[in-house]
Amino acid sequence: MAFARNSLAKVSSSANTNANAVWMYTTADAMTAVRAANYFLPAINEIRLNDIIFCVTATGGTPILTIAYCNSNSGTAIDITDGLVITATDT
Repeated sequence: MAFARNSLAKVSSSANTNANAVWMYTTADAMTAVRAANYFLPAINEIRLNDIIFCVTATGGTPILTIAYCNSNSGTAIDITDGLVITATDT
């Protein structure tokens, strides 16, 4: 699949222009696709360096929450970190 702009939402930003924004992105794509270079290319003018992205990916119907951040945005190319998977127990 590919990046879907309507699945990306800015959930937090500060009036301080130096503060990083927090984004939420939900997709059926695997995180291996989402973390690939230029996956977020259609949003390159919105996502800034070090912005945090909560990625909810679902492969096989089980959602996975990963926290990543933009580690490269040159204005023509964009990349995010591999991220940290948040696990949860439901007992």
